[in-house]
Amino acid sequence: MSGGWNTIESDAGVFTSLIENLGVKNVQFEELLTLDAAELVTLQPLYGVIFLFKYPTDRPYATPDGPLDGSFDHGAAEQMFFAAQTIQNACATQALLSVLMNKTEEVDIGPQMRDFREFTMVLPPEFRGEALSNSDLIREVHNSFARSSPFADETQKTGEAEDAFHFIAYTPVNGTLYELDGLQPAPISHGPCTLHSFPAKVVEVLQRRVARYEATEIRFNLLAMCRDLRVRAREFGDDELLAREERKRRDWQFENALRRHNFVGFAGELLKGVVDAKLKEGGGAAVDKWVDESMERRKAAEKALRRGDGDVDME
Repeated sequence: MSGGWNTIESDAGVFTSLIENLGVKNVQFEELLTLDAAELVTLQPLYGVIFLFKYPTDRPYATPDGPLDGSFDHGAAEQMFFAAQTIQNACATQALLSVLMNKTEEVDIGPQMRDFREFTMVLPPEFRGEALSNSDLIREVHNSFARSSPFADETQKTGEAEDAFHFIAYTPVNGTLYELDGLQPAPISHGPCTLHSFPAKVVEVLQRRVARYEATEIRFNLLAMCRDLRVRAREFGDDELLAREERKRRDWQFENALRRHNFVGFAGELLKGVVDAKLKEGGGAAVDKWVDESMERRKAAEKALRRGDGDVDME
């Protein structure tokens, strides 16, 4: 059951804007293209990582004795924020909060999230999950980044099961690397870990996790949660880095605006206008010629892309 929660993309711009809208200060996300500890080191101070993967794995995730990697720490939830997942589509925001709510000494999470944490920490994990799922503020901010879906895809009504994907968090808390997955009964400990050793330690854990899939499975995504890189740029007087990060923020703002809007009506009116102009030029024959020329350009562009010719004219 979605419980009124929509699916959102695993995207650095989406996640950064989402937590900012919740009141979090000076935190951003960076997408990682490789499982390389050196890449994580460059983002210090690093608060945690969010991992997206197909769920479940190609092998059982856990045995009756515990998870295949690490061990359940049932007592940890009393000292740290861990919430059971009770709503299907909430796992992205739940993973973000799993890191943020455990970094309150390093991160300004804002008054509303501080109040939420204080209210839920006295509750057991299952009730924390219910409180998160029932939060109007968190749900509305989460849903504001859902991509518009103006069409119903009839091709999906085949009866075949779709692949499911899931977000989880990894973060060091009280000297231990924890895997925080709301679908598991408790935080999963991966052993001693400091802020300094976190990049290397979490990469080792993720490499073992990815290895449990078939070699053909490549649908993974990894986002690092770190301090706003603009803060570093200002501290060190790095104008080039600051300019690059400001451009990135403008791009994120534009992309997020596109996600919120349904352009079907605009596209329909534009198409009608072009067809009307073609009819005035030469009737139905002019429209047919325009369509045929457009199709030929499209086929030529697709061939060029398959040959790897670089930029092509898609107009």
